[in-house]
Amino acid sequence: MSKVSIVFWSGTGNTAMMANAIAEGVTAAGGEAVVLPVSEANVGDLKNEKAFALGCPSMGSEVLEEMEMEPFMEALEDGIAGKQIVLFGSYGWGNQEWMRDWESRITEAGATVVDGEGITANYVPGEDTLEALKDAGRSLVSLV
Repeated sequence: MSKVSIVFWSGTGNTAMMANAIAEGVTAAGGEAVVLPVSEANVGDLKNEKAFALGCPSMGSEVLEEMEMEPFMEALEDGIAGKQIVLFGSYGWGNQEWMRDWESRITEAGATVVDGEGITANYVPGEDTLEALKDAGRSLVSLV
């Protein structure tokens, strides 16, 4: 069975909901979804995986959460070349600049953002977004 890690940080539960939708897609495609808050994730484990998902909402002035997700990302960045990564997260304001910045950061490190862009939701993800997340989970299974 293909194992797919889904690592996220969530403040209000919206990004956690998004992580669980990806997990549904992984399971529907016959994979094993490992959903982990970033505080429980291991950088070394992800560096050894071919494909995985990372989620974080927009924080402050459109940045990643700074106490857990940003340090995790900094530690992960040098080991993601050649990886396939689904990015996702929610936001409540702004123009999704944090996601564009995150996408650029991932590609500059030599990885590929699955489907070319992250999946975002303005506050609570709607049905279309949840379906896109499930599709992303199914895609990840074929990449691991």
